Amino acid sequence: MGEAEDKDGVSGRLSRRRLAGHLLALGGVLGGVLAAQSLPGAAAARGTGPDGGRGGPDGGHGTGPEGGPDGGPDGGSGGPGRRWGVPGGWRSLRYGSAREAGLLEEHLDAALDETRRFLGPSPTHPWYAGAVVLAGRGRTVALHEAVGDALRYADYDGRTDTARELPPAERIPMRRDTVFDLASLTKLFTSVLAVQQLERGALELEAPVDRYLPEFTGGGKELITVRQLLTHTSGLRSWVPFYRESTREGQLGLLWQVRPQDPPGSVYRYSDLNLIALHLLLERVTGSTLDVLLRDEITIPLGMHRTRFRPPAAWRPLTAATEVERPPWSGLDRGLVWGAVHDENAHTLGGVAGHAGVFGTAWDLAVLARTLLDGGAYGAVRILSAASVELLFTDFNTAFPGDDHGLGFELYQHWYMGAMATPHAAGHTGFTGTSLVLDPSTDSYLILLGNSVHPVRTWRAGSAPRVAVANAVARAVPVRTAHGGPAWYSGMATGGTGTLTLPALGPLGAHARLECDLWWDTVPRDGSAHLEASVDGGGSWEPVPFDTVPLASVRFDAGSLGAGSSGGGSSGGGSSGAGSSGAGSSGAGSSGAVRSGAVRSGAVRSGAVSSGTVSPAHGVGREQWPQGMVTGWSGRVWHRLTAPLERWADEELRLRFRHRAEGRYVGRGVYVDRIRVRVGARDGGRAEVPDGGRAEARDEGRAEVRDEGRVAAGAGAELGGGGGEPIVFSDERPADAARLVAVGWTRSAD
Repeated sequence: MGEAEDKDGVSGRLSRRRLAGHLLALGGVLGGVLAAQSLPGAAAARGTGPDGGRGGPDGGHGTGPEGGPDGGPDGGSGGPGRRWGVPGGWRSLRYGSAREAGLLEEHLDAALDETRRFLGPSPTHPWYAGAVVLAGRGRTVALHEAVGDALRYADYDGRTDTARELPPAERIPMRRDTVFDLASLTKLFTSVLAVQQLERGALELEAPVDRYLPEFTGGGKELITVRQLLTHTSGLRSWVPFYRESTREGQLGLLWQVRPQDPPGSVYRYSDLNLIALHLLLERVTGSTLDVLLRDEITIPLGMHRTRFRPPAAWRPLTAATEVERPPWSGLDRGLVWGAVHDENAHTLGGVAGHAGVFGTAWDLAVLARTLLDGGAYGAVRILSAASVELLFTDFNTAFPGDDHGLGFELYQHWYMGAMATPHAAGHTGFTGTSLVLDPSTDSYLILLGNSVHPVRTWRAGSAPRVAVANAVARAVPVRTAHGGPAWYSGMATGGTGTLTLPALGPLGAHARLECDLWWDTVPRDGSAHLEASVDGGGSWEPVPFDTVPLASVRFDAGSLGAGSSGGGSSGGGSSGAGSSGAGSSGAGSSGAVRSGAVRSGAVRSGAVSSGTVSPAHGVGREQWPQGMVTGWSGRVWHRLTAPLERWADEELRLRFRHRAEGRYVGRGVYVDRIRVRVGARDGGRAEVPDGGRAEARDEGRAEVRDEGRVAAGAGAELGGGGGEPIVFSDERPADAARLVAVGWTRSAD
């Protein structure tokens, strides 16, 4: 079952326009060529994951419920090393500390606390009976914990809305290796399989579906393309009740008979039918069933030994129970569903379907996440080319703002990604309570798996746990200033506003200007950062137009973004001294998925990746903000803000920064650092930023404060000294900093 009903319809997210997607006109040829390129990250870390040399996440060495060479979820005897000739223990993922991952421990702890919180009333019933949360950065998994129960309820009575709980001794606690019905996360696996066929030239993205599946025609279906299936723009309805048909022929007949509700390409509508059609197409093209394709093309190569369709009965004790299915809330009367697919249509289709039916663990999903963030390779195995991964994360739905979508992957969706949502963040949710978020811009990932339909789907609504946990994980990725010290921070509270106000200054003359370093990540249009001025003592405020320019190029330490040890805090992406040995990922995805960008006029401009450096793309430099405000995403790059103040040359002036956060979701927040007001003329009153801002960020700040510290701040000050432009206010001078009035802003060193 799809999860479109969990999306609250919040609009206003920016679309992303990335030209790389149009390379698909070349069909599978480019991908096939690139697939032959050498592996990124050749020096993979020796891991300690579930299949690693030291056993699984719970330290076991057994053979698991099935026995055999693969081992169990806790087993250490099998693994991809033995199947693919990789030296034993060579893994791309490993456990490590928050510091080794370049993350902040207190906020990872908060993510676990948030996971636990929704075991209680949310607001009336628990959102889930139990959950497993996994988060990491680079190749280091720094959080992997289980809470609550995998099996808690024996039955549910819809007449009284009460559940019959099992005695405590009969409940099954959640474990880190608990297997979940992943529900619509299945769509991601189906999409990866489809893109593999694009690489091999067996599919063309813009080809009509009926070229490969002749039965898929009639009523306009012949106009639907493979891309439209993957991006939910086919115009098909959301679903049809396959479970009402008793035969395979009758079930597929419903798909052949369905007609588009809207012309293909004219609307975005999340539809299970798109992935069911893609499933049938893949089987027709390859001659293999979807479960065999999943096993042979993804799970065996990557060592994902607890991910599959139709789990065997022996897995049931390690599987999270789902719903007590009975009409009217379910289309079928199956009682407690446990160890079998929850989705009624997937169940009717034999447990194998393109939209639902895959079972898996958090660790296995982390392997998939790491594979995609590393450009399609994991350890010594490659399942996709870097160009193909780029396509998975390319927004093809720029015509439908707010419904950003790659090939199978949803993009930039705050409604479940929370503050992890960036224009490059990709993920998906599943109706049973599952979710996956990847943020290539920070090389971080979050998997939250809950059995939220246990005992019944009506006990939960929305995605509050997903958002709360993602917010905490986003905060765990540090933002570093150029000088390594704290900056003024708006916080991440939903609703309301905060202000950071300078003391009264002036008259300042015709060539005065304000400068500061600015970093922002807000929900587009629902959140923003403003620069405002008042000449009546704060009674009224008006916008101050300003320019921004990205500071120096973001440099990642030794090609390892995931280590969190990126030098130069101006990036906002690294952690000073985090200890990179554990993360070791190549360039935040040598896939080229990481970019620096600037948001302007509703457009996101991507940067280019070269030699471990993310630099502003051609044409991205000084940006003008005539309304005195920024919204959206700054690309995790600090910007130098310059605001000429000649309009108020002859008046006593107050300046303030104001942060606004409305709606249900927030971004990572706004940071302001090195606030200065200068007087005097240089280049028409606007300071140039030498070397893209690096020199000034590194040297000029403290030197000027030191040289010109004797310049008095405030109205009527006698200016002079230093040989440069006098600074009448600098928050780097303790006396000036003490005169700032902060409401809702704090000093933060993270």
